[in-house]
Amino acid sequence: MNEFVEYADGGALATGLAAAVASDLRSALAAKGGATLAVPGGSTPGPFLTALAAEELDWSKIAVCPTDERWAPPDHERSNERMIRATLMDAGATPVFLPFWREGIAPAEAAPLVAEAFAPHLPLDVCVMGMGADMHCASLFPGGDGLAEAMDARSNAVIAPLTAPGAPEPRITLTAARLAEAGRVYLLITGAEKRNAMLTAYVESNPLIAPVGAILRRAAHAETHWSP
Repeated sequence: MNEFVEYADGGALATGLAAAVASDLRSALAAKGGATLAVPGGSTPGPFLTALAAEELDWSKIAVCPTDERWAPPDHERSNERMIRATLMDAGATPVFLPFWREGIAPAEAAPLVAEAFAPHLPLDVCVMGMGADMHCASLFPGGDGLAEAMDARSNAVIAPLTAPGAPEPRITLTAARLAEAGRVYLLITGAEKRNAMLTAYVESNPLIAPVGAILRRAAHAETHWSP
């Protein structure tokens, strides 16, 4: 089930989603003493991550990772790690950060190393995803090389290397199975175009056309948080 939560503006969206995610993390911490959170890259999540940093949480027991990473070093302007550090962490949160980037090797070589490092932190307790108007999420792009393997619902794979159509760099991403198995899945989107894309994706039966819709349907608990 994909619940839909609507906000009046971006500021309300940032604080509302931050409160929901913080509540989930507190529940995980109380239940098992630790929690793992995956968050998206790009520009849209910045205000949410800054708001999340203001929540009262025991960050020392929370591991944070990106849902995916552009294959660029952490100081690169397109690095998702860089964006997460510049928002969540520069605003005061001090989680255990689980990076994807591995210097000096290609994404296909890095994928098993990242997967091994992630194993103790799975399944995710909370996964916050972004989405493009093309219905991609994380780096699961329609038409991407390697998409079918990364979308396989039965796969035990943790990390997949992909190339996205038109993207200037290759990427690695959490697989659809790992995203969908999170205790809570949130989709963070803004604007009418992305709202319409989400509604289309949710009813599209082909996961290779609408990866985000497949993940929302597979998740035990999914919510879309949207503002104009």
